Amino acid sequence: MKISIFGLGYVGTVAIGCFAKAGHEGIGVDINEDKIELINSGQSPIVEAQLNELISEGRKNGRITATNDSIQAVCSSDVSFICVGTPSTLEGHLDLSYLEKVSKEIAEGLRKKNGFHVVCIRSTVPPGTCERISILIEEYSGKIAEKDFTVVSNPEFLREGSAVVDFNDPPFTLIGSRSSKATQMLKVLYGHLPSPFVTTEVRTAEMLKYVNNTFHALKITFANEVGNICKKLGIDSRELMRIFCMDNKLNISSYYLNPGFAYGGSCLPKDLKALRTMAHDLYVRCPVIESIEISNEMQKDLVLNKIIEFGKNKVGFLGLSFKAGTDDLRNSPIIDVIEKLLGKGFDVRIYDRNVNLSNLLGSNREFIRQKIPFVSRFISERLEQVIEHSDVIVLVNKEREFITLLENNFDGKIVYDLVNIGFNREKQESNYVGISW
Repeated sequence: MKISIFGLGYVGTVAIGCFAKAGHEGIGVDINEDKIELINSGQSPIVEAQLNELISEGRKNGRITATNDSIQAVCSSDVSFICVGTPSTLEGHLDLSYLEKVSKEIAEGLRKKNGFHVVCIRSTVPPGTCERISILIEEYSGKIAEKDFTVVSNPEFLREGSAVVDFNDPPFTLIGSRSSKATQMLKVLYGHLPSPFVTTEVRTAEMLKYVNNTFHALKITFANEVGNICKKLGIDSRELMRIFCMDNKLNISSYYLNPGFAYGGSCLPKDLKALRTMAHDLYVRCPVIESIEISNEMQKDLVLNKIIEFGKNKVGFLGLSFKAGTDDLRNSPIIDVIEKLLGKGFDVRIYDRNVNLSNLLGSNREFIRQKIPFVSRFISERLEQVIEHSDVIVLVNKEREFITLLENNFDGKIVYDLVNIGFNREKQESNYVGISW
């Protein structure tokens, strides 16, 4: 396949070298004459392991050229990759001026080209950028988006020092696209890679790089805070974190990385507080660890405010325990929400089969009697009764009986889902609200 790559910096040079190695023809486009000259002489303009050899090989076999003629590059290629910088402004926003300039150049090329063309944004850009660039290209090219061209998101996940290895063996190749034709073309282009080819909505693809890098920063900071506490206690933090990372069921996994409601239970709040207190007693500042509980409380407030925003007085809660399949009410986050709603005069009903059963058996009776006597008066033994009574139904736990009943019993009620319960909601989409989806 013939491709053009706009921006011969770190991302663009790695891409043109690796694509050429895979048998594709690449035209590099840049305003910097020194970079163009280096590429055309078979040298990489950046220092990166294996890259100089790839550029040299690609140049020798005629698969790599570089130019400042953007119109010719577009007319001679099927896919144009935008790999220009998107630096931060002083206020923290992104400067997209380079991206816009290149997009206008591509538009000028499209004006003179026949046939479908894919514009692939490889630069890190905020959600909504592809749509914005698509409108800009339409304006400057006179072409029609999704008919004559399309703009897709294809974020890169390269680390300096191992970029060639990362390009050739990524965790996945991600494409955010509205065009099946463009998706198929890119599937062919990346077909030599061993990793999964993932397609998604454009804005999801645009957002992922920011989430990735923020999480990496969070992991580094968390590990450093743990290290600082361990140092004070005379504990080898490297050994501790080595063992920590051996747990790929919970610690290094997707298990706790599903957006939803606040955490609760007996263990997480207690042990987090203990670690925070330990650090305080050792005079170790841990801003990340200290902020975890604050963020958790904010998630409760988010749910409370959303329920109030619905403007309905009768609210039913399906689930009361902190997690499905258990009767444990200790630190159940939904109890705080329910207590505040009751204090504001809301008509509340609650159903939780496990809590009802444990109350009858006596295992949870003492906790209900002493800790939440006010809330316990609103617990119903019949699920149908709670649904019939309520105008807003809040899904707190993932229980099979909730899915079965809700699929057939909406009747215009608002369903507020805190757990992504997974029932068929196609016909009820207007009445369905997810906490963060």
